[in-house]
Amino acid sequence: MLKNLLIFLFSLFLLFSCSKQKNQKVITEPTDEEKGQIIYDEAVQALKEGNAFYAGKKFKEAESLLTQYIWASKASLMESYAHYSRSAYSTAIFSLERHINNYPADKNIPYAHYLIAMCYYEQILDEKKDLGPLLKAKEKFEFIMQTYPDTDYGTDARFKLDLIIDQLAAKEMSVARFYMKTEKWIPALNRLKVVVEKYDTTVFVEEALHRLVEVYYRLGLESEAKQAASILGYNYQSGEWYERSYKVFNKKYKARKFKKDKQIGLIRKKIKELFK
Repeated sequence: MLKNLLIFLFSLFLLFSCSKQKNQKVITEPTDEEKGQIIYDEAVQALKEGNAFYAGKKFKEAESLLTQYIWASKASLMESYAHYSRSAYSTAIFSLERHINNYPADKNIPYAHYLIAMCYYEQILDEKKDLGPLLKAKEKFEFIMQTYPDTDYGTDARFKLDLIIDQLAAKEMSVARFYMKTEKWIPALNRLKVVVEKYDTTVFVEEALHRLVEVYYRLGLESEAKQAASILGYNYQSGEWYERSYKVFNKKYKARKFKKDKQIGLIRKKIKELFK
C-alpha cells in the first residue's frame, strides 16, 4: 500500500516537472553568424547616417564573425567602401587589395579593382608635384579596360584614361614652362618633346609645338624651329599657337585675337587652369 502511494506521488512529481518545463522558454546564446548579421546591419545604418569611420570598424568586426562566404565577402568590401567614402584612400586601397586576395571568387572583384583605381584617381588634383597617383590610376584603369572591357567599369575607365593623359601632359607642360622661365632650355626641350611624342592627342600639343619653336629659335636651331612650326601649321594652321609661332619668324606680324574655346569640357578646362 505504501509502495503504491510512493509510486503515485513520484508520478505526480514527474508530471508537474514536465508541465513546468514546457511553460519555460529556453534561452540560447546567438551564434557567431547571427551576431555577425546584427553587427553588419548596425554598420550599414552607421554608413547611412554618415559615420563612415564607425561603419568601417563594425564591418570589419562583422566579417570576423560571419562564416558564410557571401556575407563575409560583403562585409569586407563594405569596410573598404567605408574607408573610401571618408577619403581614407591609403587605408581603402590596402583593404581592397586584401579583399581581392581573400575572396577571389567574389562576383564583385571587378568593382574592387575599380574602387582602387578611383582611390588613386581622386588624389590627382591634390598632387601637383607627385606623379605617383596619376601613374597608378593610369595603370589600374588600363588593367580594367583590358580585363573587363564590356562592363560599365571598362567604359568609365576609357573616359578616365583620357583625362589622366591630359593631366600627364599638363604636368609636363607645367615643368617645361618653369624651365623656360628659368632659361634652362635643354630640360625644357626634353619636356616639350615628351608632350609632342607621347601626348599628341591632348589639348596641350599645340602649345607644346609652339614652345618648341620658341626654344629651338632661342638656341639658334632655326631649321628645327621651322620644322616644328611647319608641323604646327599643317595640323593647326588656324589656331592661336600657330599665329604666335609665325610671329617668331616675322616680328612685325600682328597676331589676331582668338576667343577661348568655350566647348572644352569642364574637367579639362579645370586641369588647364591648374597648370598655367
